[in-house]
Amino acid sequence: MKIGRIVSVAAIAASAFALVPDAPAFAAGPFFFEGDMVRGRTQDGATGPTCVLVSEFKRKEPVVWRLRIRDAKGEPVDQKGIKGVAIALPDGKTYDMKFGPHPRGKTDDYFWTTSWEIPADYPTGTIGYKVVATDLDGKTHEWKPFNVELSWLKIVPGDVTFTK
Repeated sequence: MKIGRIVSVAAIAASAFALVPDAPAFAAGPFFFEGDMVRGRTQDGATGPTCVLVSEFKRKEPVVWRLRIRDAKGEPVDQKGIKGVAIALPDGKTYDMKFGPHPRGKTDDYFWTTSWEIPADYPTGTIGYKVVATDLDGKTHEWKPFNVELSWLKIVPGDVTFTK
């Protein structure tokens, strides 16, 4: 009799457990971020390769952030699916990102970008930054690079060179 009750209770528990939906492997947020920093060319005569992955920049050099945002389903999010995206620097300044085709004027790929020309008097050293995305409900979502200084933006002594 006891064995029959144990089996019955186990069967009921198993069937009730089967009705519970599978839990996700992780708690998915509304956005996933993919991105990098590259050297830009916003001034005539700037030397050096552009759109090359780097983390070290000289003063007066343009830093370009490129970013793709995906929703919880993995689909890219464009300007219709989000209120805004910005890069925030530790000095409090923010730079709004724009969604569009890249390279500029072509349609090879679409993603978010913004640039910042490092001021001539900006201090050298490593600085953190973050991406702040504002969803359609007005909630903000942040992404920061790895907590490893080599992943951060580093401003090195010297000025970028210009040629005519």
